[in-house]
Amino acid sequence: MARKPRIGIKRAYDAPTKSDGRRILVDRLWPRGLSKEDAALDEWLKEVAPSNELRKWFGHSPDRWDEFRKRYHAELERNPEGLDRLIELCSAGPVTLVFGAKDAAHNNAVALKEYLERKLGS
Repeated sequence: MARKPRIGIKRAYDAPTKSDGRRILVDRLWPRGLSKEDAALDEWLKEVAPSNELRKWFGHSPDRWDEFRKRYHAELERNPEGLDRLIELCSAGPVTLVFGAKDAAHNNAVALKEYLERKLGS
């Protein structure tokens, strides 16, 4: 029986911890004012971030959250090669999806984690 991957999410500005596992930035843009050293990332997977058009349309508006999630999940379905590396990392051990948004409840990392958990059957 396959082990369920552990997928966490964390703001880029929060201190990294050993329990984070592999830290993967999943934003298209680098978080403002954050050095590469402070970010302590293992990878930056821009290709799994929402398109610029979708990101701008969403604007982190909670009113658009449900529609954003639907559109983002549809983008991910159309970009399976972009997900291959992320799925590989999730299967290898704990990962933390790192994001820069202020809103910890309505951002692409939350929607991506939901998508991955459904896709990986966790």
